[in-house]
Amino acid sequence: MSTNVLRTADGWWVVLGERAVQVDTKAATTAELIADRAAVREAAASGEPGTPVADLVALSPVTTPCRVVAQMVNYRSHARDSGFKGDVPPTFFRKASGSVSGPGDTVVRPSHVKFLDYEIELGLVMGAPLPVGTVVEERDLPSYVAGLVITNDVSAREVQLTKTQFYESKSYPTFTPTGPYLTLLEPEDFAHLLDLRLKLSVNGELRQDRTLADMIVRPARALTLLARFQTLDAGDLLLTGTPGGTALKAPPKAVEKIGALLPPAVKWKAFFKSQAKNPHYLSPGDVITATIATPDGRIDLGEQRTPVAAAN
Repeated sequence: MSTNVLRTADGWWVVLGERAVQVDTKAATTAELIADRAAVREAAASGEPGTPVADLVALSPVTTPCRVVAQMVNYRSHARDSGFKGDVPPTFFRKASGSVSGPGDTVVRPSHVKFLDYEIELGLVMGAPLPVGTVVEERDLPSYVAGLVITNDVSAREVQLTKTQFYESKSYPTFTPTGPYLTLLEPEDFAHLLDLRLKLSVNGELRQDRTLADMIVRPARALTLLARFQTLDAGDLLLTGTPGGTALKAPPKAVEKIGALLPPAVKWKAFFKSQAKNPHYLSPGDVITATIATPDGRIDLGEQRTPVAAAN
């Protein structure tokens, strides 16, 4: 069975129901904790009464600096929302690790951003180096992936679309809420990945709800494609795409055809004027709730709850 690990300012904790037992480890980074798996198992089996989880303030279980890589348009439902027809080519982009924040930290909307969007994503936390040229089969996943985290690929859509700039639009501080748990997997847990259901709500309204069965490029294939050009190390993070249901959606076909005839500056001005009527973009005061779990609870990454605020 999987093991949930929480990180606080005081160290690492194994979560056992409503209580947590501190891990006796000198690990300061996620990579070091993964290398000290024996200490995690010892804490889980200790039988100590522990500390109430509710009394702990969770930090991101993925420590930085690290590589943060993301997959673009990797769920069929998101591809439909985005107006893609036919096959979607596998595409990766990088996020600054300075965007990683805790599972309860405030998502801060920069002053120049009006169209702030959410994207729940399953994060793979690497447990071993992935050299360039590695081919990963399904049976190999336990050799490379140590665990899973909830992530939210927060996006400044006007920056992303008008500049075609993914790195900037998704790398502002607080734009990758991560956690609460690092869910460390046992080899037999990997057979249940496709049962994981991703759910994201804003102010209690369900916006995204899909399982990994909706995924286009699954983890083993994604790692193989990424390893054509990118090395990963233990503690690095791969965001595996978001399901449909984000605020941003492709315009209707007729509007899209008309827009194609306009100069870029005019086209984007018209597009975002129409988007101003879309109530699903994030606003200060909103609260985003995200969960990822299997129906039977075998793998449960906990609940991420992040408020949204405007920059000072």
